[in-house]
Amino acid sequence: MKKNILTLTLCTILSTSTFAADYQSGDIVVRGGITNVNASSDHTSILLNNTDSSMTLTVDDNSQLGLNFLYFYSTNIAIEVLAATPFTHDVTIHDKNAVLNVDGAKLGEVTQLPPTISVLYYIENQSAFKPYVGLGVNYTIFFDEQFEDAPKSLGLSNLELDASFGLSYQLGVDYLINDNFHINASARYIDISTDATFDVGGESIGKATIDVDPMVYSIMLGYKF
Repeated sequence: MKKNILTLTLCTILSTSTFAADYQSGDIVVRGGITNVNASSDHTSILLNNTDSSMTLTVDDNSQLGLNFLYFYSTNIAIEVLAATPFTHDVTIHDKNAVLNVDGAKLGEVTQLPPTISVLYYIENQSAFKPYVGLGVNYTIFFDEQFEDAPKSLGLSNLELDASFGLSYQLGVDYLINDNFHINASARYIDISTDATFDVGGESIGKATIDVDPMVYSIMLGYKF
């Protein structure tokens, strides 16, 4: 009899703890941590007067403070807004035919903000681990585009990158520490493509379509209100 009462008591405590920690409709979650934007390693061809040159470029990765804001419509469905401090990426030029002797040189820097709104679906379970999948839309804004001194000496100037609009796909998991705090890890792919234009010798003849298409990785600490 005592054994049955103890078992029932333990089950009740575990059940109460699980439901207390689970997300509920109306919950608001704020997360903060490190976010890394790892751009595609593909080489982008540089066009001069709409003709493929021997030169290509690549964009490196960057890590910044990442922020997430979530609102739960139900235990399973949440709306997430991804924000961050601006990411600054080095752009490297590659000259496979060594025409300008700039292979591997830093071409310049671009700074971007990739705000993303996603719908998340949490897979219901009775564990402290809460996995989810997400689908969203992204609008990336580029600014502070600038060439390095060496490219400027080659007559390159007036670098501009268009804003980008694309989809985002996400996998993630929350580990619930207690009723309020959790640790979050996520990986998402964002479709980011931008048209870059620049002047050569004062003439607007240079352009490239850059498929940034990054994987975005985040480790964050979250708090549920």
